[in-house]
Amino acid sequence: MEATVERCAGLDIHQASVVACVLVGPLGCKPCKEVRSFGTSTRELEALRAWLEGLGVTHVGMESTGVYWKPVHAVLEGRFELIVGNAHHIKAVPGRKTDVKDAEWLVDLVRHGLIKPSFVPPPPIRELRDLVRLRRSLAEARSTERNRTLKLLETANIKLASVASEVFGVSGMAMLRALVEGEAAPAEMAELARGKLRSKRERLTLALEGRVTEHHRYVLAFHLRRLAAIEEDLRARRADRGQGGAVPGAAPAPAADPGR
Repeated sequence: MEATVERCAGLDIHQASVVACVLVGPLGCKPCKEVRSFGTSTRELEALRAWLEGLGVTHVGMESTGVYWKPVHAVLEGRFELIVGNAHHIKAVPGRKTDVKDAEWLVDLVRHGLIKPSFVPPPPIRELRDLVRLRRSLAEARSTERNRTLKLLETANIKLASVASEVFGVSGMAMLRALVEGEAAPAEMAELARGKLRSKRERLTLALEGRVTEHHRYVLAFHLRRLAAIEEDLRARRADRGQGGAVPGAAPAPAADPGR
């Protein structure tokens, strides 16, 4: 195989250590090899960067192993041409038993241009992806809590979901809080309906005539607290977007319908 890179490095990255192997030498000649191990604290990664720069390294290869490669990539970014390879493809070659051999294998692949680099988006896009994932996880957590709440209502024979199209709208939440307090009669809770839902007050009264115990009230209060905390986090994220952190192309969140 013909070499294509004169000064390159391969990094075998783990949670607590990085083994770096550097090959330096003219193309067509046997290169000089140096191997050194580093820790993964920021200061130690900066020492790795300085060592690579001192050797005149231009290309650095690493495997996309879990999340451990990301802080290494962040420290080296902008100083070298970074090649992040698919770990499954690189490890498909048998016979390597140690971290040093892994690093040696990686740098040999880099020197001969045999690693197909994975796409690593620039920092602003990576940050945006993190925020989108965070919001999605919050939305999923909200859905989970709502489903648990609906199941709890069914166990108490509260049929609110059969009457209200949105149990967690303004009217529905007012009724759920009244259920937790346990002082209002079903007809009184039905009067909490707003907008178009007021025309269904008789059906709401029947739906709210369940068998709610103290246990149900305790668990329902727990779910409502969880939902309130998640909603607060989502509102905070929307407020940040309103101050200039908006996700490009994202539509604004709809306001709650008081008639539900």
